[in-house]
Amino acid sequence: MQAVVIAAGEGTRLRPLTEDKPKGMVEVAGKPILTHCFENLVELGAEELIVVVGYKKEKIIEHYDDAFEGVPITYTHQREPLGIAHALLTAEDHIEDDFMMMLGDNVFRANLEDVVNRQAESRADAAFLVEEVPWEEASRYGVCDTNKYGEITDVVEKPDDPPSNLVMTGFYTFTPAILHACHLVQPSDRGEYEISDAIDLLIHSGRTIDAIRMDGWRTDVGYPEDRDAAEQRLREADAVETDDDSEQADATAE
Repeated sequence: MQAVVIAAGEGTRLRPLTEDKPKGMVEVAGKPILTHCFENLVELGAEELIVVVGYKKEKIIEHYDDAFEGVPITYTHQREPLGIAHALLTAEDHIEDDFMMMLGDNVFRANLEDVVNRQAESRADAAFLVEEVPWEEASRYGVCDTNKYGEITDVVEKPDDPPSNLVMTGFYTFTPAILHACHLVQPSDRGEYEISDAIDLLIHSGRTIDAIRMDGWRTDVGYPEDRDAAEQRLREADAVETDDDSEQADATAE
C-alpha cells in the first residue's frame, strides 16, 4: 500500500518549538516526529510515502530528500491550511488504490497492523484506530458517536460538546472512495475541510467503515508538554523492550 502523511501544519500551539521548523520536524527522543511516522509506515509495508507539506516545507524536503530507508517519497503541497480533507486531495493524482494515511504530528506505539489487516480482510471503505480519552480532551479530536451496539454512527470534528469520548487517533486506511467524499465536503465552522466530515459522508451513504480499538498508546504532539510526554513514554517502552531482550537472552543461555 501507499501511505499518505499529512505534514503541512504550522504547529502554532507548539511554539517556540516551531518558530523555525514545521511541527513534523520537532524532535521527540532525538529524531523528528516524521521519522517516527515513516518508521511505522515502512514497517507496515508502505511502498511509497506521499508527504503533504506546507509550512516551511523546505525543512522536510531537505532532510528526507526523495526516499526514506529505500522507500520513495513523493511530495505534494498544501498552499493554505484548509483542513485534512483538503490536504489529502493534494495527493489525489498520486494515489493508485487502497492506502494508509497518518497525521504527521503523532507518535504511535500501537496496533496499527490491525487496521491494515482489517482493511484487507473486510474490504471496508475506511478503517481507523480509535481510543477513549478523558472527556475534557475529546474536543481536541474527531469524535465518534456510537449506537447501543458500539457501531460508529457519526464522526464530528472538534465539537464544543462532544457526544462521546471515543476519538480518532490519526491513523487510517482508505479506499479511493474517500477522495470522492472529500470533494463533497463543505467547509466547517472552522473554515476547514474536515476528514471527519468525509468519513461521515461514507457512513451515511452506507459504506462499510471499521473502527479498531487501540491497543498500546499514541501521543498527539500538539503542545510542548505533549512532546515531553511522548519522550517519557518512548523511554519507558524502550526500557521494557530492553528488559524483555535481556530475559530472552538469559533464557537462551540457560
